[in-house]
Amino acid sequence: MGAGDIADCGRSEDESTATLLDAIDGTVIAIGDLVYPAGSDATYAECYGSSWGRHLDRTRPAVGNHDAQDDGGAAYFRYFGARAGTPGEGWYAYETGPWHVIVLNSNCELIGGCGPGSPQHEWLLADLAASDATCTLAYWHHPRFSSGAHGGDPRVAPFWLALYDADADLVLAGHDHIYERFAPQDPNGQTDAARGIRQLTAGTGGKDLYAFEHQPANSELAINDRFGVLELTLTDDAYAWRFVAAPDASVLDSGSGSCH
Repeated sequence: MGAGDIADCGRSEDESTATLLDAIDGTVIAIGDLVYPAGSDATYAECYGSSWGRHLDRTRPAVGNHDAQDDGGAAYFRYFGARAGTPGEGWYAYETGPWHVIVLNSNCELIGGCGPGSPQHEWLLADLAASDATCTLAYWHHPRFSSGAHGGDPRVAPFWLALYDADADLVLAGHDHIYERFAPQDPNGQTDAARGIRQLTAGTGGKDLYAFEHQPANSELAINDRFGVLELTLTDDAYAWRFVAAPDASVLDSGSGSCH
């Protein structure tokens, strides 16, 4: 379970979402922009550390643009250590139950690009080729598709294509401070019930929320007036999701799907 766009020392909503995590077992995913206004040893210790930081030992993070904007992510890598992958890269994979989970760095301009031939893209292709998992989940900060102020980010389209070609199942993102659920779709944003990837965006970890400014195809539900966390239950060949809102743990969205 988790979200992105989390901790600002001038706000208290990150404490509300951290309290939701207190009641849920499992891996915590932190989907970028974990501190504001920028990553530093002080903001991780004083802002993130006082709320989501109490779940550090079970957190698997992705790096966001605010995490990297001042120092390229140096403080981010110091704070999360080996949980964040190789310093200066930020992409890695792990297994949770029967699922293969891939974490990517969507700050493309800082890492030699995200497209074919880039170090991260080459790593992604090799990782997908080596995996024999039935179910695959990937997450990174910038969404490919979004109804929020930032909109969809074409820089990460090569990620989506590689995952689609490998029959991946779920993609998670943050960056736009909303919750949004998309129907399974192909890399071009066309509905694909047979092989499409479902994207869930949860930029609702505690920073301010955004207005809707776009209406992309296949957006099934969008919420921009509640902070909360996305909870996933991953089984041998299927998944279920819930959007759990702060502060009362009300469930504002839920559903399930099967792996390809």
